[in-house]
Amino acid sequence: MKIICAPDSFKESLSAAEAAESMAVGIRSVAMDVDIDLCPIADGGEGTVSALLAATKGQWQQAAVMNPLGEPIDARWGLLGQARNEPLTAVIEMAAASGLELIEVSRRDVTRTSTYGTGQLIAAALSAGAGRIILGIGGSATNDGGCGAAQALGVKFHDHAGRQIMDPMTGAMLSGVSRIDTTQLDPRMGGAQIAVACDVTNPMTGPDGAAHVYGPQKGANPQQVEQLDAGLRHLAVLFRDQLHQDVEELAGSGAAGGMGAGLIVLLGGRLQPGVGMVLEAVKFEERVAGCDLCLTGEGRIDGQSLSGKACLGVAQVARNQSVDTIALVGSVGPQAERTREAGLKDFVVIGEGLSVEQSMQRGAELVQRAAGRVVREMYGVSRS
Repeated sequence: MKIICAPDSFKESLSAAEAAESMAVGIRSVAMDVDIDLCPIADGGEGTVSALLAATKGQWQQAAVMNPLGEPIDARWGLLGQARNEPLTAVIEMAAASGLELIEVSRRDVTRTSTYGTGQLIAAALSAGAGRIILGIGGSATNDGGCGAAQALGVKFHDHAGRQIMDPMTGAMLSGVSRIDTTQLDPRMGGAQIAVACDVTNPMTGPDGAAHVYGPQKGANPQQVEQLDAGLRHLAVLFRDQLHQDVEELAGSGAAGGMGAGLIVLLGGRLQPGVGMVLEAVKFEERVAGCDLCLTGEGRIDGQSLSGKACLGVAQVARNQSVDTIALVGSVGPQAERTREAGLKDFVVIGEGLSVEQSMQRGAELVQRAAGRVVREMYGVSRS
C-alpha cells in the first residue's frame, strides 16, 4: 500500500512538514510496511518556502537585505532540490524581506515602506544560478507597485525634474515619478522565469484596488489610502504610456500593494494560482499517481476552502489520478460539506470534542492518531 501525505500547515500549531511527519508516524503505528511519500505543500503564502524545501529536499539560503523601512536584516529564502533537465529553482516569500510582521505596530506607515528588499532576494537567487524563481507575495507591508523591487534589480525612476530617484521607492513617491527606464534591468532577468503565487483578484486601483482594500490593514488612514491610490493610478498611466502595458484593471495586479502589476510590467513575472504552482513545483501529479490514498490537512476547512485552498488543490489533482483524498482538519466551518463535492472523499476533525485551542496545543499527537485511525478503519489495514 502506498500513501502520500500532502498537508498544508496547521496555523500556529504545525508546519506543513511537521504535519506530514505526524501523519507518517500515525500510519506506521498501524501498518509498518506502508510506502509513505512525505509531500508537505502550501498555497503560496506563509510557509511556502519551508514546505517546498521539505518536499523537494532543497536547501535554505540567506541574504542581507533591506526591510520595508530600509533597515538591514538577514532574510531566508530557498533553493529547491534540482530535478534532472530542469532549471535550478529558487523560492522566495516576499514577507521575508518586505513583510508587515517585520515592523512593530507603532512604526508602521505604508506610505514609507518599500519592496526593495524583495528585489535584493531575487538578485541573490540569480547570483546563486536560479533560472526559475517562485515568488509568494502575501503578507506585505508595502504599496509601492513593485517599484522598489524593480529598482533593486536595475530599473531607474526619474522625478519631474528629470533627476534619478536614488532612495528606495515607496508608495508616497509614486506620484513624483515622471519616467521609468528599464534599459538597465539586470540582464540575468532576461533568462529567468518569475512565477508569482497570487490568489487575490484585486485590480491595481479603485475601490477594490490595492490601497483601498489592503491599505487600512497595513495602517493607512483614509487620507493615506487616497494618496496611495493616486500614486498607483499615476504609475498605471506610466506603465501604459511609457512601457505599453495596461494592467490597471487586471485581476491580481493589486496584490501586495500593486506588486502584482510591477512584477508583470517591470520584471516580466507571470501571476499564477498559488496552490497550482506549488503542486507543480513538487511534482505532485507524478507522485500521487499509483497511490492508494492521499492524506492532506490544514487548520480549518469550510466553504472558502473551495477558493484556492491547498487541501482542495491536492484533492482535485489526486482525484484526476483516481486516488481518494482524506483531509485531517483542526476545525470545520460553514459549508464544509461542499468540499466533498469538489474533490475530497471526506474530512476528519482531529480533535473531536476538544476546543480549537486544545487541538492546537496537541496538534502533532492528534494528527498522528487521526491518520492511524483513517488507515485502520477506512482501509482495513492492521499493524504488520
